[in-house]
Amino acid sequence: MTDRPAPRRLRYQDVMAMIERLIADEQLGPGDLLPSRAELAATAGVSLITVRRALNELQQDGRVHSHQGVGTFVARPRIVSAPGRAGGLLGTLAEEHGAHEILTRVLDVTRGRPSQTVAHALQLEPGAEVWRIRRLRVIDGRPMIVEQAVIPVALAPDLNARTAEAADSLYRLLARRYGLEDDYEEQFLEVVAPSTEERRLLDLGRGDQVVRLRGVSFDTRSRPFDCFQQVYPASEVVFSISGQTARHVFRGTDLRDWSVAPLDAAGPAGSDPGATRARSRREPGSKSDRGAQHTRRRPTAGL
Repeated sequence: MTDRPAPRRLRYQDVMAMIERLIADEQLGPGDLLPSRAELAATAGVSLITVRRALNELQQDGRVHSHQGVGTFVARPRIVSAPGRAGGLLGTLAEEHGAHEILTRVLDVTRGRPSQTVAHALQLEPGAEVWRIRRLRVIDGRPMIVEQAVIPVALAPDLNARTAEAADSLYRLLARRYGLEDDYEEQFLEVVAPSTEERRLLDLGRGDQVVRLRGVSFDTRSRPFDCFQQVYPASEVVFSISGQTARHVFRGTDLRDWSVAPLDAAGPAGSDPGATRARSRREPGSKSDRGAQHTRRRPTAGL
């Protein structure tokens, strides 16, 4: 039996390797401008179509980022979020990447009445009230995650008085103060266009999409205690997920109305707002497919 020859590498793959070497040799960092497509094509001796394919593949891999009419830049490293791993959001970020500068800003704490979807998921009686806590996570100076937690007032009566503690790890506070230990969760992920507020908070450009993760957390007594939502820039985050058997608390079609109406607001709860030398130029400061993935996970939200 003769050994099979190694598969021949395609031209666009050679161009990808050339660009990777260029980035390393020139010590280019995030935001540095790469040579133009025409310059890359001339250096590699290939067509513009081949260069375009190579850059598209590198962009899919998160290595470069293109701005139409401006050029292609070295991309910032993606943040890895591990929803299926124990230890909370802050812990998983540290485990994946080492030290991160993570700042949390509490946007608001509101007492209100949930939408029918949220009330059903939390198994609430009609008229029951909830706390809605919204926070923004800034990682290494970048706004990265808009978080929302919806928790029954009956389970955490004075939660609004503990805003400072919630700025760190809400779930540690819930476990320590109210005995609500996260045991398992149901989650849905979808890629969608951000709402106007999400676009502003995450400093997104036109056409940028987000990954919206929604779910329900259950304590050790199988009581639902939080309808949570996390919104990430789709191009900035990689998810590491371990699949487990799901209990199917709700269907993906049940996710449309995830809102809470403040007690002083009129009307019912509404719906969500919907090797050539590189140049020294930097990336401009400014910074569909729709799919859903359903997974059950052990406690890690770190909300």
